[in-house]
Amino acid sequence: MVTTASQRKWRDKHRYVKTQLNVMARKLVHRYLTEIAVAYGLRGKGEAVTFAVFVTRALMQRAEFDPATADLLGLFADTYRSDRDVYSA
Repeated sequence: MVTTASQRKWRDKHRYVKTQLNVMARKLVHRYLTEIAVAYGLRGKGEAVTFAVFVTRALMQRAEFDPATADLLGLFADTYRSDRDVYSA
């Protein structure tokens, strides 16, 4: 467990550029994050979350001018919504 002093030091150091994100997620999601980290040479689950956001944002930007990407992103969103209970806490 992280000490209060080290948490304070981290927060002081990163106050203007980062915020800590603590979320509850199913074990399945944690396993997927580990798989993503390994597959793309990332430094762990936290960086896998950042990568997933980066990829999603890139798809959103590309979907603005590419109908095929927009369709694919819409399909992903619809599929997630239909299976939301499997992934969300």
